[in-house]
Amino acid sequence: MAKVCPQAPQVLSIPPYMSGSSKRQTYTIWMKSLVCHTNGCTIYNSNGDVVYRVDNYDKKCSNEVHLMDLQGKVLYTIRKKKLQAFERWDGYRLSAPSKVEKEKPWFQVTRYCRMFMGSIACQITVDCDKYWIVRLAGKSIVRFRIVDVDGDIVAEAKQKVSSSGVVLGSDVLTLEVVPHMEHALIMAIIAVYGLLCRKM
Repeated sequence: MAKVCPQAPQVLSIPPYMSGSSKRQTYTIWMKSLVCHTNGCTIYNSNGDVVYRVDNYDKKCSNEVHLMDLQGKVLYTIRKKKLQAFERWDGYRLSAPSKVEKEKPWFQVTRYCRMFMGSIACQITVDCDKYWIVRLAGKSIVRFRIVDVDGDIVAEAKQKVSSSGVVLGSDVLTLEVVPHMEHALIMAIIAVYGLLCRKM
């Protein structure tokens, strides 16, 4: 019997701050929190406005983080799942921490062993959809892609270069997201990858 897949997240009716765009969007990701430059990440849109943030304060690689908008509204709660064989992170959409235990994860990120999977860093499961994070160079977070099951790129990050041609630090990235993807979901996945790479 063919598997019946629930409606895909890209076509759900979602709030404006989580909606996908009909055009390719560019963001700047700074792998620091705005709160005293502590652990976390801050995400700016192409106009230089802060649109998403993660604040870990003085705790690095926390087992639970929250992707928020500028006003501090939690969009995703992300929790590390402790498993013996592999490392997995579960993402819960618009969840209050007290309700997370009763909910099914909206997405899951499973870390792959570099020895066996090469450039593929993680597998992402969103409902019935599968995506992968692919490293483009070295071991760092500086260059990577999120690709779908057909190998098509849905988001790509690389080290940011200023308008004057200056290459910024390895903790400042340019992220491009293709049309019609839920941007908050992409940012939540990138937050997980930042945790896996011990960048936040």
